[in-house]
Amino acid sequence: MLSFTTSAITSSSDATARLRSLDDIAGRMKTTGQWSDRQFAGRRWSIGCVSLEITQRCNLDCTLCYLSESAEAIRDLPLDEVFRRIDVIAAQYGSNTDVQISGGDPTLRDKAELSEIVRYIRAKGLRASLFTNGILLTRDWLKTLASDGLNDVAFHVDVTQQRKGFSTELELNKVRERYIDMARGIDVSVIFNTTIAEENFRELPMLADFFVRHNDVVHFASFQLGATTGRGTSPGRDPVALTQRSACAAIERGAGIALNFDALHGGHHACNRYAMLFTIGEQRFDALADGEFVARVMRETADVTIDRDQAGRGALNVARAALARPQLWWGFVKHTTAMFWQARGEWLRERRLRAPPVRKISFFIHNFMDACDLDPERIDACVFMAATVDGPMSMCAYNAERDRFLLKPIERADGSLWQPLAAAADRNGEVRLPVKWLKGKSRATVNATRQQKVAA
Repeated sequence: MLSFTTSAITSSSDATARLRSLDDIAGRMKTTGQWSDRQFAGRRWSIGCVSLEITQRCNLDCTLCYLSESAEAIRDLPLDEVFRRIDVIAAQYGSNTDVQISGGDPTLRDKAELSEIVRYIRAKGLRASLFTNGILLTRDWLKTLASDGLNDVAFHVDVTQQRKGFSTELELNKVRERYIDMARGIDVSVIFNTTIAEENFRELPMLADFFVRHNDVVHFASFQLGATTGRGTSPGRDPVALTQRSACAAIERGAGIALNFDALHGGHHACNRYAMLFTIGEQRFDALADGEFVARVMRETADVTIDRDQAGRGALNVARAALARPQLWWGFVKHTTAMFWQARGEWLRERRLRAPPVRKISFFIHNFMDACDLDPERIDACVFMAATVDGPMSMCAYNAERDRFLLKPIERADGSLWQPLAAAADRNGEVRLPVKWLKGKSRATVNATRQQKVAA
């Protein structure tokens, strides 16, 4: 079993790939009007992340599911094709690119195969993240994956999953706490994904507060505005009530402080918003309050690799880089001193003047597009890609026509064709999908939809 301790493996070809992709994304940001002093894409990284779907199977039935109607009839990608897609990601974007091992739920694949995939990603100098609902994951399995080189584990938990016995986000905190305990002490960064829908929007402040209170383990909370795409049965969200702006406001209410969601930009502003919060003991601070200074630091230290596996080490890397640049000294000292001065009461509460823990948590909001309402400009500026048989492409564009790629036979290295459908069609051309996944629709409707997508 391999164990990796370095954050990236670099080579001249890797550096060339990264520079080429940085130029490409910077060009797209400029063309789409997203380039500014606060834009990350094209400066610090060449792409936000790439989703690598290793199975279409899932053990939940989400009302906002992005998978296609054919998902349960599609076989798991063979390992050689998974490795080929990882090679493409490495060649196109270079080292330190975030690869999200996803699906469906990737824990439905063989444990040994999942370990091989994690090790292969790390061997290519990329970052490996496991995106799962957590149902099958165990502490021992997570430990094994961490020793294989897993960087992050992202747990998707929310009411749209219709988990039995849980009808509210507050009740689901029991599941979240169990996952937090599972990951505690394991060398992986913990992320929680939450789909924002009509039924849970009012609970967003409670969730934000929950994640802050658990930021000794949880370092990143991602909120995704649900979209009408895939096989989901939800009618979609209210475009007036459920927006980026309202989601930011709800998170701020839960955090208990104002947060600057406009300090740093990643990709298209209509797609992504980001904020960071520091805690010193019980006190909370907006880490990006002075957006202009933060953006300047991030621009002028763009060549510094931030260790995201350990929040403390990452902050230390940035601090060292800033202090190595005299032009940043005053601003850095000024803002750091001001924050710690405000938190002085936390030290005074400690009888022995022990320094209270300094922790951070990031909040991210992603605004997915409906399949029938794609904005070409946002597609061009996309930094959330999906690895397909034809190469990485915008996740929203991929979700809008998944079967076009998923049902396509794949030519393997030996020249043979791998067929994605697990079940052969009957004499009428119908593929018999499992009843559970028809979501109340007739078989005829489901198969007509599938055949239309294939024909297109």
